[in-house]
Amino acid sequence: MRELLRSIRNEPRPIPPPPVRVWRDWLLVALATAALLIEAAVTRANPVFALVAVPTLLWRRTRPLLMVVIAFGLCALLPGADFTAGLFLVLLPYALFRWGSGVEIVAGAAFFSARLGLGLGFAEITLTEFTGGLIILYGAGALGLAMRYRARARLREVQQIQLLERERLARDLHDTVAHHVSAMAIRAQAGLATAANDPDSAVQALRLIEGEASQALTEMRALVRMLRDEPMGLPQVQGLSGPPVDVQVNGDLDDLPPRVAATLYRLTQESVTNARRHARDATRITVRVSADETAVRLRVSDDGTPGTAAEGYGLTGMIERAGLVGGTCSAGPDEERGWIVDAVLPRTAA
Repeated sequence: MRELLRSIRNEPRPIPPPPVRVWRDWLLVALATAALLIEAAVTRANPVFALVAVPTLLWRRTRPLLMVVIAFGLCALLPGADFTAGLFLVLLPYALFRWGSGVEIVAGAAFFSARLGLGLGFAEITLTEFTGGLIILYGAGALGLAMRYRARARLREVQQIQLLERERLARDLHDTVAHHVSAMAIRAQAGLATAANDPDSAVQALRLIEGEASQALTEMRALVRMLRDEPMGLPQVQGLSGPPVDVQVNGDLDDLPPRVAATLYRLTQESVTNARRHARDATRITVRVSADETAVRLRVSDDGTPGTAAEGYGLTGMIERAGLVGGTCSAGPDEERGWIVDAVLPRTAA
């Protein structure tokens, strides 16, 4: 029991925080207000309840406990504010369990349970209505909890994907640094070997070493920054060819910065993997890469029927990967058949 209480006390609000307000909230408030005012005109219920309690829906995600206290408190204080008139109130327990902290959830649940208990004690509602109210309110709360832990599971899966990408990028970082350090060592050995007979060659070797070191530091900083943010890695795109994938590359890709080459490879790999997994009845996957002086363009398409899982973590990661180097990525169904991924990456990474 002590561990349960500690876990409830330490349960924070969900991350990321909820949206403050969206257009649907205003539409919901307008509809709920109109319905309650009509009910007040027909049944002589207190219209103040509609005017004061309904706006709590606008802050139900950011202030869930306070909105529960206000709305259910008004049910108890205002004469003629029948609990059944506020069917919209089920949204407040949902928001409380979905967005509140552990302490807020316990306090809010105790408050609206006490409100129902007072209604039963003062004969405002019957035992059946009391039981039904608890079932409805806690059912809405259970749905909120389910969505809360579903979002948490999604976040953990995304974090796991990011961790795997960081491991790949760490290997890429090692290869990049090792390449430049080896080149500097060779330049230094050549300069030492020729310094006695040709001092100018030693100076030239030092200049080459300086340039190699500067390039190594630039690429290392870029890769480390990607590692801190949302890293994606590994160069080359040609290695993905194979049935049923047709790869065509137009243009020079040899001098692409490591970040752009890594992103190009990852976008292609993810697109082909998604097509193989989710494109039903596909007989061909086509990869087209074209490079010019300013940008590299990628298009991956298939001739299958897009599956329901076409838009998942992979697509989100692809958009973020392209954005890391200053590029864009989009995906969607073709007008005729299949699924298309289009990406444009700048030749010089942002």
